[in-house]
Amino acid sequence: MKGINLKYLLSSLVILCLLLGSSCGLQSTGTSSPPSWTPTEESQAPALPSFADVVALVKPSVVAINTEVVTYGFTQEGAASGWIIDEDGLIVTNNHVVEGAQSVTVTLADGRTFPVNMNTVATDALTDLAVLKIDAKNLPAAAVGDSDMLRVGDWVVAIGNSLGMGISATQGIVSAKGISLSVSEGQTLDDLIQTDTAINPGNSGGPLVNIAGEVIGITSVKIAQVGVEGMGYAISSNSATPIIQQLVQKGYVVRPWLGVGLYTVDQYAVWRYNLAVDKGALVTEVAAGSPADEAGIESGDVITEFAGEEISSVDDLIQAIHSSEIGQRVEITYWRGTSQNTTYTTLAESPPPS
Repeated sequence: MKGINLKYLLSSLVILCLLLGSSCGLQSTGTSSPPSWTPTEESQAPALPSFADVVALVKPSVVAINTEVVTYGFTQEGAASGWIIDEDGLIVTNNHVVEGAQSVTVTLADGRTFPVNMNTVATDALTDLAVLKIDAKNLPAAAVGDSDMLRVGDWVVAIGNSLGMGISATQGIVSAKGISLSVSEGQTLDDLIQTDTAINPGNSGGPLVNIAGEVIGITSVKIAQVGVEGMGYAISSNSATPIIQQLVQKGYVVRPWLGVGLYTVDQYAVWRYNLAVDKGALVTEVAAGSPADEAGIESGDVITEFAGEEISSVDDLIQAIHSSEIGQRVEITYWRGTSQNTTYTTLAESPPPS
């Protein structure tokens, strides 16, 4: 028998291995070592928090609010939320919850229901805040937190009378801070907290709380449009607190006051009143004895500059007035017909609501 050619056999085995695409157990004679691999260690990321303790802490301080509004002889019922700020029966909610209501009732977490004396309701339409009083004692007041300490991405919980079906809770995160949102002519809500927490009709006036169970916002606005999801807004606690304090102590909020009714100049106003300018704040009425009256401002004038600030809309003028001080002397530029005029006045303290 002829001997086997070892060189020929090894060459054939190598070719066969290459064709099959698999290892034939040949040992590399090179100096490089094979790559090493070790299993990835199990993630040590913290588990998602439970909100049960937060809800249990805050829920006793949240109330359901029911309102009745009579319009054209028909009674409409509304459902909303509020939260106890003082153990002696003071409750915070939104102005739009109680605005125009003939009657308001408050239901506590323990099931007790109290009527609200409408003469004790203190509201501030500009910031959409209201304080109610019920005849009850030793109530569980909610703790108020520092909204400036919030960070985008922090967990928050909204607790309220969602859809009028009783107190429930939803959770989400802080999506943005310091938001300004125009909600109506002459009303812009500032320093809002944007959250993706589910907010539904009935949540208005309820608390938005942090993971420590502190109220850091008052649920106020939700954008409800086709294609828009997860955009709810709450008035920050730090901007709401001084307003609430004035509502409790005075029954209304004191601000610098000019004493005019206003309308933002638009194309209709330009055509209707034959205005010489296409932007500014059109004066629709002047309160007798007000700073505007003393300055000679009349209905039909268009204010285009106030205290050195250009005025293009009602919001601009309101912001400029509120950025001034009571007792401050200000310069006002306005148009009357085709003439531009300048006048001066001293801002007064806003009078109590009538």
